[in-house]
Amino acid sequence: MDAMQVGLPMVGIVAAAAAITFYAVSFSEIREKSFRDLEESEYENGAFKTSMSSRKRRAAKKAEKQDNF
Repeated sequence: MDAMQVGLPMVGIVAAAAAITFYAVSFSEIREKSFRDLEESEYENGAFKTSMSSRKRRAAKKAEKQDNF
């Protein structure tokens, strides 16, 4: 067997493993950062921050539209 026939697939396998490892580590770091950001944004001044309900959002949009006319 020629060295190229053995070496080329091995290089491909190593490159694929490196790419998979890179993406796995990057995804893990992004996930950790987003969880940290989520925890920081949820607790401001020691209280849980709730989001506006859809009913309140609709009322706010309606009031904003009426103010513009």
